[in-house]
Amino acid sequence: MKETVHHFPVNILGTSSAVLVFWLLCVANLTFVQADIHGAGEQALAKIDIYKTTLALDGSALITAYPRILGSLGEDSEWITVNIMNEKPSADDWIGVFSPANFNASTCPPQDDQWQETPYICTAPIKYKYANHSNPEYTKTGKSTLRFLLINQREDFAFVLFSGGLSYPKLVSVSNKLQFSNPKAPVYPRLAHGKSWDEMTVTWTSGYNIDEAVPFVEWGMKGETPKRSPAGTLTFKQNSMCGSPARTVGWRDPGFIHTSFLKDLWPNTVYTYRMGHILSDGSYVWSKVFSFKSSPYPGQDSLQRVIIFGDMGKAERDGSNEYSDYQPGSLNTTDQLIKDLDNFDIVFHIGDLPYANGYISQWDQFTAQVQPITSTVPYMIASGNHERDWPNSGSFYDTPDSGGECGVPAETMYYVPAENRAKFWYSTDYGMFHFCIADSEHDWREGTEQYKFIEKCLASVDRQKQPWLIFSAHRVLGYSSNSWYGLEGAFEEPMGRESLQKLWQKYRVDIAFYGHVHNYERTCPVYQNQCVSKEKHHYSGTMNGTIHVVVGGGGSHLSEYSSVIPNWSIYRDYDFGFVKLTAFNHSSLLFEYKKSSDGKVYDSFTISRDYRDVLACVHDSCPATTLAT
Repeated sequence: MKETVHHFPVNILGTSSAVLVFWLLCVANLTFVQADIHGAGEQALAKIDIYKTTLALDGSALITAYPRILGSLGEDSEWITVNIMNEKPSADDWIGVFSPANFNASTCPPQDDQWQETPYICTAPIKYKYANHSNPEYTKTGKSTLRFLLINQREDFAFVLFSGGLSYPKLVSVSNKLQFSNPKAPVYPRLAHGKSWDEMTVTWTSGYNIDEAVPFVEWGMKGETPKRSPAGTLTFKQNSMCGSPARTVGWRDPGFIHTSFLKDLWPNTVYTYRMGHILSDGSYVWSKVFSFKSSPYPGQDSLQRVIIFGDMGKAERDGSNEYSDYQPGSLNTTDQLIKDLDNFDIVFHIGDLPYANGYISQWDQFTAQVQPITSTVPYMIASGNHERDWPNSGSFYDTPDSGGECGVPAETMYYVPAENRAKFWYSTDYGMFHFCIADSEHDWREGTEQYKFIEKCLASVDRQKQPWLIFSAHRVLGYSSNSWYGLEGAFEEPMGRESLQKLWQKYRVDIAFYGHVHNYERTCPVYQNQCVSKEKHHYSGTMNGTIHVVVGGGGSHLSEYSSVIPNWSIYRDYDFGFVKLTAFNHSSLLFEYKKSSDGKVYDSFTISRDYRDVLACVHDSCPATTLAT
């Protein structure tokens, strides 16, 4: 028997006392069945059962937030003070940040259950804190002051006081509205390589569609007259999402994503740039001014430094969502890289970026977090299971790990030089390095489209000019002694290296990198489960196999190792960190694993060799020869 459901229309009005009084749907005993998301219990926003919200407006409760106008000096973020006065406080009271502030029934999609009427709250907050976060005496005094860091996300904001905890939220009071002075401003630039070495792409987010303003990038060498390059504009809609929560409570409009292509760059040259929009009245809206150093010519002999990691996620600098502890090392990794920005040239984030898991607001949060990095050096990404996987969507794994995103936000928010961005495999060059980036969320086995790409990518490199050949994918297609791989018995993603190891050997791949497993592990040079060198720290001459590295400790909760340590496992570290590769010249490469906590080196090795060592035949690397005269 269905219980009667009482409905309240939503209407939000401002008052001089800063209390927003509104009517809200009260849903009694409504069961919300959430998608079985991998790691759903860890995604902070997934803990909030927003559909169960009931109305409990209390005129004695007051919540105020200031300043009301944000970014008045052009800032993209600002700290907010929130004051709470509540005559009926409880330990599980919490504050949700909603954006847009007018989260009314008009934002709710039609429901499948015909007996259920609307309206109701159908959108999760973008972040939250418990009311006693900064005042343990809150339950006694009913007073608390919280600090939140807001970023420009194209809409206004309101702070909402709930009682009843996250499982049965009762809406008590709503604050005044806050808004950035220009909520549509161009923000969060992301650099990436174009399809040629002398092309840099700039991708950014704004609130301007092409019928409102024309996007472009103004750029040039310091001291010279700048030029302008047009930008294309993309976005995605709620019906582009494949399932819940991305299509339901996790949906938030992503704004407009613009990409401009800066072409014919001089190698190793510093360029300044800023994003702009020409409004219909002829006026201009500008971003801040940024700069980058263009890539070296492929094969150029110069100091070249590469950062590689996976699975970083995002975290809130203001302590929001802290009880989930979902991405405990994320800010440490981000901050170490920002601190060391002058000492590396390019970043590869090999899958699992924000772990938004269908809560689209988190993509803005992530792009804001990494902006100091992405605005300065190329930030190349790979596709991970938390970006792509969704049942019956064409992903190789039929899991709900993306929370219904099915790759759409990642493919839109970031540029990669792939022939088809829905198939996230591509190659790119950086001086003496040649990178082949695979997409482990699509089939890579022999005979597939991706397998043919991988072989072509590996075969196309001129090793005399680009001696350092790197393969990368999100899931471990090589070797890992992670606990669940150990239980599988093969220490790899099922079918991982079955087809690929002959390609790595044939084309003499130096190092293969993976994420997915949230720790660090380095193997010996290995082929078919066997170490082909007894050396551990200084490799010279011919490399008889490929070194496989798991570097998935970018920030997400750590993964346990198997109690068995295979003979090919040289170094393991249960901590957050990243890898830095330094090519000094065509013959010398330095590998360093650094912890995110202190930036110090905890594992390293060097490779020293000449071109003839790369050409030397090793097992299964050269075709049969003849003694014909």
